[in-house]
Order: sequence, then C-alpha cells, then structure tokens
Amino acid sequence: MLELACISKTFNPGTVNEKKALSGVALRLEKGDFVTIVGSNGAGKSTLFNAIAGAFYVDEGAIRLAGEDITFKPEYKRSREIGRLFQDPMRGTAPHMTIEENQNAFFSRTSKAEKQFFRDRLALLDMGLEDRMKQPVGLLSGGQRQALTLLMATLVPPKLLLLDEHTAALDPSTAEKVLSLTREIVAEHHITTMMVTHNMKNALELGNRTLMMDSGRVVLDIGGEERKGLTVEDLLKRFKAGAGRELDNDRILLSE
Repeated sequence: MLELACISKTFNPGTVNEKKALSGVALRLEKGDFVTIVGSNGAGKSTLFNAIAGAFYVDEGAIRLAGEDITFKPEYKRSREIGRLFQDPMRGTAPHMTIEENQNAFFSRTSKAEKQFFRDRLALLDMGLEDRMKQPVGLLSGGQRQALTLLMATLVPPKLLLLDEHTAALDPSTAEKVLSLTREIVAEHHITTMMVTHNMKNALELGNRTLMMDSGRVVLDIGGEERKGLTVEDLLKRFKAGAGRELDNDRILLSE
C-alpha cells in the first residue's frame, strides 16, 4: 500500500543551518496496517509525514502509494488520496465557516442525500454537532473540531490516513474519546493509518505495529506477535539498542 524506498531530506544544504531531517528511511505498509510512531522532538516524525503528504519533495529515494509512484506528485493531488490530521485543532477546517459550509467546501458537490448522510455520521459522534450545522467551526471546542476533521477526512475513506499527534492538544477525557473514534473509523473502513504519538502506552495498545524514530531514522520497527506483551520499559530498552542512546524526552517518558 505504502512504500518508502530509502527517502532522505536535507534542509538548508551547504549552510550553517544544514539539517538532515530524514536519512535513508525505508518502510513498507500493507493495506489496513495501523502504525504508531514515537520519537523525540526533531526525530523526523512530522518531516516524514510532510514528505509523504507532498509538502516538499525528497532529495533521494521514492514514495509509492497503492502501486503509484507519487514522489513528484503535487501535494494538492496527493490530498485526494491522503487524509491528515494535525496536533492543532485549528487546522483542517475553516474556522470562520459553518459546519455545513466546511462540508460543502470539502466535497465541492453535496446532494441532499449526502448532506443527510453527513448529519447522520455527525450524530454518531454523540457531540450534538448534527444540530449545529449553521454554527461557525471556530466556536467548537478542540475535541469537537478534531472529531469533525477526522470525520471529514474519512467520510470518503482515503488510501492513507496520517495522524500527527491529533489528540496531544486535548484534555485527557476528550483525547480518549477522539482516540476511540479513531479506532472505530479506521477499523470500519480498513484504512491504512500512521499515527504519531508521544504516549508510549498508546503506541503499544493502538494498531498492529510500532515504529520509533531518532535523528531522521527508523531505529525500531516491531509488530505482530513480537509486539504483543511488550511494556513501555521494553520499548525504551529496544530504543537504546537501536539508537545507541537512551530516550531523553520528558514529555514521552512522563506520559501515561
């Protein structure tokens, strides 16, 4: 489904600000894989997502999605096949527009039946959003906006869903609700998914595979039976073995 063939990216090459953000990342995801990704700030997680989404072109390597080489495909064209949620609930929707207007802008043509289907899906969120179609999205809470964005990004199931710490800015109870919704939608549509998280417990509980990144490299890739029964302490030990150093990010280490 998704293949990264030794992709690399260096920002500001040949200057004092040169930064090798991705270094020979090779990865293959099968259809329906749900991969969680953990790493410190600067490890390359968001840069990896930007490369896949087409925010920039990689310097080396190739990116293939569902058998198509998308290495030099523009970002706006990739967005038709790749859904993405960000950490900031303010991204992903137009805050000054109503829920209904966001729906119309997102899907360009919306029939009466499709509008009703969207309202029915909103009702499943159990947040009362189906009765607030005329309300500006900017007035919704962070959790409501993330749930709305997740629903819109998957109403027409994408080939790939990228979740970039999409619950990090939410309070614990709301974050859990959005994570539960994520599980349900991904499972229902069998969507190939990559999710960045700072919570190592979630990284082991969600999906079927866990990656750890460091300095633009994948230093741990574990799934299947090998992943079952692993503890956070086990992950930390394996990170040290792969990266050659201990994980030193307090936000990750102190997460529950």
